[in-house]
Amino acid sequence: MVNRRELAGFLGAGAAVGAFGATMAAGIAPAAAQEGGSSFDRVLKAKKLRIGGVATGAPWIMKDQTTGQWSGQFWDIGSALAADMDVGIEVVETTWGNAILDLQANKIDVMFGMNPTPKRALAVDFTVPVYNSALVVIAKPGFEPKSWADMNKPEVKIAVDVGSAHDQVASRLCPNAQLIRFKSLDEATLAVRSGRADAQSIFWMGGVRAVKRDPSLGKVVVPRPVFGSTSNAAVRREPDKTLRDFVNTWIVYAQGLGLIREAVVNSLAKVDIAMSDIPEGITF
Repeated sequence: MVNRRELAGFLGAGAAVGAFGATMAAGIAPAAAQEGGSSFDRVLKAKKLRIGGVATGAPWIMKDQTTGQWSGQFWDIGSALAADMDVGIEVVETTWGNAILDLQANKIDVMFGMNPTPKRALAVDFTVPVYNSALVVIAKPGFEPKSWADMNKPEVKIAVDVGSAHDQVASRLCPNAQLIRFKSLDEATLAVRSGRADAQSIFWMGGVRAVKRDPSLGKVVVPRPVFGSTSNAAVRREPDKTLRDFVNTWIVYAQGLGLIREAVVNSLAKVDIAMSDIPEGITF
């Protein structure tokens, strides 16, 4: 096992919410029976841990399109986890909406940034929370909702990335609003910028980053009541729970050493988000 200094080295190298994967309604099937050995055995045998990565998922995880290098809080956390397993790490590109399907298809071993729901729990296993998170909206200039009820109106247009937590929560809390679904977070943000949408449903880290980069988007609003969730890791559902149990133990260990928080703070700094930029009422 690596010591704190070694783990901190991994976490300090880069800049960690997430979001939901696809739901049962989006085509997720119940978990299949385990074949060809457990995920834990495969990781140790292959000497490689495969984590899912969203190329445009800053500050959670992102890919430099020029160099191909990954960074962000989940890259740092995943790298430290792999180091403690004495294996290498591989990032398999996915989306927040497809990640659970990719877990089921055995394309990835661990997907960080997943918010647990009962429907998802029928398809994959979730670890203990990595940290707490909360959903906010980016409200266009002149649109100033105070609550989810203020947006639950037929004339309000809310942009979301399809299959994500942002999509599912907005659908549940604002069933009367017009939800406009896009393939990615960036496309949903562009809809607010262009005036096609009044607001974008998004977790606070992504929302604060977007507005910090482009203040003309509007402002980050924390609708009341605050919708709190947890950011967890998801693993493939299988009879042998060794990988899930190991990751659970490691998360608690890393939290106790302050390594998870360090990874989050570092990733926020990489995208120019200071602690003072965090909206009131948001904790992690």
